[in-house]
Amino acid sequence: MLITRLKLKNWRNFRDVDVPLGSRTYLIGANASGKSNLLDLFRFLRTLAQTEGGGLQKALKERGGLTRLRSLHARKDPEVRIEVELSDSPSAEVPTWRYVLAFRSEGKGQQRVLISEERVEHRGQELLNRPNQDDLQDLQRLTQTHLEQINNNEPFRALVEDFSATTYLHLVPQLLKHGGEISARVMENDPFGQGLMQRIAQTNKRTREARLRRIAQALAQAVPLFSELRFAQDEVTGLWHLEANFTHWRVHGSWQKEDQFSDGTLRLIGLLWALQEGDGLLLLEEPELSLNDGIVQHIPLMIDRVLRGLKKPASARQVLISTHSEALLSQVNDPQSVLLIEPGVNGSTVRQPAPDELQAMEHGLNPAEVLLPKTKPQSLDQFGLFS
Repeated sequence: MLITRLKLKNWRNFRDVDVPLGSRTYLIGANASGKSNLLDLFRFLRTLAQTEGGGLQKALKERGGLTRLRSLHARKDPEVRIEVELSDSPSAEVPTWRYVLAFRSEGKGQQRVLISEERVEHRGQELLNRPNQDDLQDLQRLTQTHLEQINNNEPFRALVEDFSATTYLHLVPQLLKHGGEISARVMENDPFGQGLMQRIAQTNKRTREARLRRIAQALAQAVPLFSELRFAQDEVTGLWHLEANFTHWRVHGSWQKEDQFSDGTLRLIGLLWALQEGDGLLLLEEPELSLNDGIVQHIPLMIDRVLRGLKKPASARQVLISTHSEALLSQVNDPQSVLLIEPGVNGSTVRQPAPDELQAMEHGLNPAEVLLPKTKPQSLDQFGLFS
């Protein structure tokens, strides 16, 4: 299913959000406007829905507690509220699922976070509405959602599975290149790609080889002198490595391991692998980093082509992308798929293109030309003139 609508109150940078989402959504905005924080909402829901090692309190703890999560612009309103609608298609008149969660601090010292509302609807029919009588008699029950409880989420288990299937990727090449030296614990859900080798190794061999073949085909078009990609295990250490062969003066070329790959090559491999791994919501944080603009221009088309080549149709997997890239946005065909985040004194707002902006794009301008200038700070021209 697709998340077709998002409503937020007092979430991080945002006092109020109400926007539609499609199978592809591009988030643009100035630095610190809230792009990453908006994507983090879906990571929050993923942790919330994890019945083992997850839940509301875990999701709050990972973010430093409610005081850091609640918008600084909320003023006297203590409540954070999330509402999402999910549908089988973006054109559905009635959402398949609607999930609402609101919570606030209560009790001595305002340390305890309690649920003030949790509601689930399926095709307009209410399946859950909390707090109920049992909750009011035992407030400790309101520290947990029914979403995270196996004993209570059976009627809406499909919703739980959808939230849990979300993937976030903001690959940091150095974590792959120097993983042995860093010796850091691979974070849960691996947002920065450090566990990419382990995930590839744990994938069924037939599936793994099919995915790597597709990646090799793409690399052959994007990376100069690239000729072959393989995944091999070190006989001494037992560790798995990606190895690439590059055309060379030697007859058989030159093989390199991932610690010799360029940052751009590693990020491209990580992106292509993530597109083929799983079928839930995919969150991509600035996929253009380290990549040549010529490659970046093809990212929107590449996403559609990779997903179209899988068993499920391209529209079956939803992708949300944050970006600053003019090259990437210039190739976005649907202006309505771009959401502009604008910071203000009362928090950031999120909007689709305005009628005059849509009209400009209908007359031949692309989203990069019309919308990216709106993300430029007003005083940026003075940036290099300070003393």
